Amino acid sequence: MNYWLFKSEPTSYSIDNLKRDKKTAWDGVRNYQARNFMRDDMQIGDIGLFYHSNTKPIGIVGVVKICSKPYPDPTAFDKKDDHYDPQSKKENPTWYLVDVCFVEKFNKIITLDQLKFDDSFSDMLVTQKGQRLSVQPVSKKHVVKILKMADAKSKKYPL
Repeated sequence: MNYWLFKSEPTSYSIDNLKRDKKTAWDGVRNYQARNFMRDDMQIGDIGLFYHSNTKPIGIVGVVKICSKPYPDPTAFDKKDDHYDPQSKKENPTWYLVDVCFVEKFNKIITLDQLKFDDSFSDMLVTQKGQRLSVQPVSKKHVVKILKMADAKSKKYPL
C-alpha cells in the first residue's frame, strides 16, 4: 500500500465537495512528476490525505482512498476546459488521473505550521521549502501520526 497527499484549493474543490460527491476524478494535474505518481504508482485502495492549499489555515483536512485505476484525463482533450492541452492526443494521452473517494473529514485541521514545527515531519515533502507538487507521496509513519493528531477514525484505514 502507498500513501499520498492531494492538494486542492478549497475554492476550487474542497473536502466538503468530496464528502457531498463521495467520489471525484482528480483531474487537471499538469505536472509530469505528479502525473507519474498517479499513472505509475497509485493503486486502488491506497490512502490519501486531503490538503487544503491557498487558504487560511493551510493544512490536512481529511482522508481519501484511491478508487480507480489510472486513466487518461478527459479535461486535456476538452477545448473549453481550463486544463486543455492541445499536445495531448486521445490515441497517445499525456495526462492521467485517478478517482478518489471520500473516507473522512477531520474534526480539526492539521495545519502546515503544526507539521513544520514538529521535527518528526521534517522529511515530509509538503513541509519542505519550494515543494509545490499537487500530488505527492507520504510515508506510512507520517500518515499514522497525522491520523492520531486528527483523532481520525483509524479503524477504517488498512495501515
